[in-house]
Amino acid sequence: MQLIDGKKVAAEIKTEIAAQVTELKNSGKKIPHLAAVLVGNDGGSETYVAHKVKACQEVGFKSTLLRYPDTISETELLKTVEQLNNDSDIDGFIVQLPLPKHISEHKVLEAINPAKDVDGFHPVNVGRMITGLPAFVSATPAGIVELLQRYQIETASKHVVVVGRSNIVGRPISILLSQKAKTGDATVTVCHSRTKNIEEITKQADIIIAALGIPEFLKANMVKEGAVVIDVGTTRVASDQTKSGWKLKGDVAFDEVAPKCSFITPVPGGVGPMTIVSLLKNTLLANSKLIY
Repeated sequence: MQLIDGKKVAAEIKTEIAAQVTELKNSGKKIPHLAAVLVGNDGGSETYVAHKVKACQEVGFKSTLLRYPDTISETELLKTVEQLNNDSDIDGFIVQLPLPKHISEHKVLEAINPAKDVDGFHPVNVGRMITGLPAFVSATPAGIVELLQRYQIETASKHVVVVGRSNIVGRPISILLSQKAKTGDATVTVCHSRTKNIEEITKQADIIIAALGIPEFLKANMVKEGAVVIDVGTTRVASDQTKSGWKLKGDVAFDEVAPKCSFITPVPGGVGPMTIVSLLKNTLLANSKLIY
């Protein structure tokens, strides 16, 4: 079993991005600028946005964090999105999800200029990705593809089972891996909470991508010998063994599944760091104006 070290790969990519930023500075060109909008005080969102701001500093990006209380109205938030759309200094921005229940996530995401949608959630970017056109690909699926590439894990002709059908991970990664591409050409099955006999399907998989959001859902009896397992889950569970009072759990029962795998990602330290660097890569791309 080989551990897929997302933290190590992410550090390598940050070094590569930092070198590109240095080149931009030396040639007098614009430095990439990423903005993040954070509504409320969700613990997971706070942590995630803090990591993004730190990552920007590490690679030499400019970053802006806009904080709003969870009482902000939908109209006010949409005005903020419009201001960011019109700010020529900001190359890309994200509105951190989830949003309070009184705000429509769809309305907010669709209001973002696709050319600044570095999260890759806008329908225009999703549509371009599906049809194989240049697009901002959502960060977690892009990070998964990067890990598969860097660890030289073959996907062509392999059976990939994606457990989870979210618009953020499950659906986009299923499309990316089924497309004609260097890391693609796989036969992909998508399972979800309504799939019957899910164990029979996952046991056929050469590669399993677990993105259901249920801690330790994937057990050893659901995985065949030699499979590659990518764990996207990051659920906070109570723990009396940590100072914070919680710890992160993946969707995979790591201790029992890992011995059966050829490759597996840990939680934390697997897919998570790759999500951050994929966002940085999208911001660098937005700065280059090569897509829009």
